[in-house]
Amino acid sequence: MEMINALGRRKASIARVFVKNGDGSILINGKSVKDYFPQVHIGSKVIEPFEVAGVENTFDIKVNVKGGGFKGQAEAVRLGIARALVKINEDFKKPLKEKKLLTRDARVVERKKFGRPKARKAFQFSKR
Repeated sequence: MEMINALGRRKASIARVFVKNGDGSILINGKSVKDYFPQVHIGSKVIEPFEVAGVENTFDIKVNVKGGGFKGQAEAVRLGIARALVKINEDFKKPLKEKKLLTRDARVVERKKFGRPKARKAFQFSKR
């Protein structure tokens, strides 16, 4: 199998994922998952598509991710890996879709409006 690539996005993060056959190593911006995402609950999000598809330690993953914070980056990587797995084998689509791993979460931060300190917060009202 040649190298398969896919794209994942979440909030302001964009992840380019490259998948090929291998022993299950995952490199994110040149670092291992445990080094790049030291929090256990965040690092487990990255591995979730493999567990759902049942193909742990089968593919080598190389990821370039930029923008956003660590949670947005982890979820962008998760979406990219899930999309790449579907490109490799169409049978993975049903279990991944049931766990909502193929759905792009479109929620982003609301923009700040003029005349207000934040998007919806208003300055304190003074009657007199």
